[in-house]
Amino acid sequence: MADRTTVSDDDQGKPIVDEHGEKIGVVSEVRGGTAYVDPDPGITDKVSSKMGWSSADEDDYPLPTSEIAVVTDDEIRLS
Repeated sequence: MADRTTVSDDDQGKPIVDEHGEKIGVVSEVRGGTAYVDPDPGITDKVSSKMGWSSADEDDYPLPTSEIAVVTDDEIRLS
């Protein structure tokens, strides 16, 4: 899949990294084209998200598409 700047359901569970490559969270859910980020996922959250079992809760934050530099097969990198 080619790199892109929009998210899809397939991006659930991907790490979010800043412009320096530092991991800052993981996509807990993609809803309506918006990625929701868990900034401090525990191991249960990580596994659940990878399996597609997780959903955003009050501790997760919507990621504005304007902040996304690129979505790759492995991560979402912020601008």
